[in-house]
Amino acid sequence: MTTLVSTTDTLTRDALAVLQPGFTGTTAPDWLLRRVGEGLTSVGLFGRNIESPEQLAALTARLRSERDDVLVAIDEEGGDVTRLEVNEGSSFPGNFALGAIDDTDLTRAVAHELGRRLAACGVNLNWAPSADVNSNPGNPVIGVRSFGADTALVARHTAAYVEGLQAAGVAACTKHFPGHGDTAVDSHLATPRIDVDLDTLHARELLPFRAAIAAGSKSVMSAHILLPALDPDRPATLSPQILTGLLRQELGYDGLIVTDGLEMDAISKTYGIERGAVLAIAAGADAICVGGGLADEETVVALHDALVGAVRSGELPEERLADAAARVRALASWTQGARGDVPEPGAEVQEGTAPGTGVRSDVGLVAARRAVRVTGTGDPLTGPAHVAEFVTEANIAVGDETPWGIADGIARLRPGTEGGRYTGEAADPAAEVLAAAGDRRIVAVVRDEHRHAWMAQALDALLAARPDTIVVEMGLPESTPRGSLHVATHGASRVCGQAAVEAVTGTTP
Repeated sequence: MTTLVSTTDTLTRDALAVLQPGFTGTTAPDWLLRRVGEGLTSVGLFGRNIESPEQLAALTARLRSERDDVLVAIDEEGGDVTRLEVNEGSSFPGNFALGAIDDTDLTRAVAHELGRRLAACGVNLNWAPSADVNSNPGNPVIGVRSFGADTALVARHTAAYVEGLQAAGVAACTKHFPGHGDTAVDSHLATPRIDVDLDTLHARELLPFRAAIAAGSKSVMSAHILLPALDPDRPATLSPQILTGLLRQELGYDGLIVTDGLEMDAISKTYGIERGAVLAIAAGADAICVGGGLADEETVVALHDALVGAVRSGELPEERLADAAARVRALASWTQGARGDVPEPGAEVQEGTAPGTGVRSDVGLVAARRAVRVTGTGDPLTGPAHVAEFVTEANIAVGDETPWGIADGIARLRPGTEGGRYTGEAADPAAEVLAAAGDRRIVAVVRDEHRHAWMAQALDALLAARPDTIVVEMGLPESTPRGSLHVATHGASRVCGQAAVEAVTGTTP
């Protein structure tokens, strides 16, 4: 058994309390249960931990048998980023689809229903919503996770999402402070740098976070981004100027500050996770998110020992660690009071009205349908098709394991339909599609065509050869709509795919 350094009980418990680790498997390992009993107050869940609502409820119940107020956190944004439905795709459209509709009541209802399902499984902290203003359409990691590029729109939908989620008893974690939308680098892989002045930062990036704070967001997640206008040396997660000076003092935020995953390369390959954890707490963070890639007891022990060692050396004031731990426990206490009555795990949630809300529990599909935009004068698909889905490597936040696409859905409605997946590695993707399609009509499915030159070139060739081609964009619709029909879904979740199938085939829900 791995042992912690010898120290006082209070210091040990505080150092454990500020950690949000993950683990592998669908049942809680003995080491995790033991650490929860010793003072670990938070546990992070990922797709690898989830098989079904019933299994997840049993897992969270086992954790609470060790500590009734344990925070069980998850990265469940809905849309393209789902852990609850990692094997099927989400029952909810993501932020970009909700922003395209621009109905804050609907956003609030979607967040409430998502929160209700999380609460029913025993999850009480959601690392969502993304409040990033997607001002850079080439952003490789935000994209459809943002409500949009308009600051005021993002602000009002961020507030509505926070209100809906927390009304269901699940704490929101608004991210990625102070704004990840104007980046061209994925912080999972390197440290993004945003060179904007303070006026731009306040007028654009910070307004959605102000709205989230006003809406009562229980937690805020920091970003591993460098903003020289605020701190030329350290990324936001490690910056006292940004976490304490800006977020705490200037914006007046008094809730929990959570770091983005420390194992991301922007921190782990620059500072190391142990050093990063100490610097983050010293800068003003209260909880250390780690466990997406590092999911073992040794990580917990190493982080605990680093924090305790920093207190003993005088680098980290003991009162700062105690304050951070107190904020974690305060949020845990809030979730206990907000838990309320939830339906039995596995209760019917696909049809009818969500208990006690007056909101249809198929609100996600309703929203996905409203988000679809169709342009063009061509006829819908009436016969068999070849569905060509152009694929690239998904960003790490989305993950490659979650299915997406519309080929199967079209095949169910239009017998004889076949599908194929095509990449930019092919010498001539368009030629491959044309050869596979034969005399069937082509449906070309893309995600973020504007970011991938090979996709644009393949579509050019397909439309030149087959003008009746239908184009479905399941990412950001930044390119000029083209095709006999152009269908923009504003996201690639399962329900966005279903809505796209209906639009392509002209079927009435």
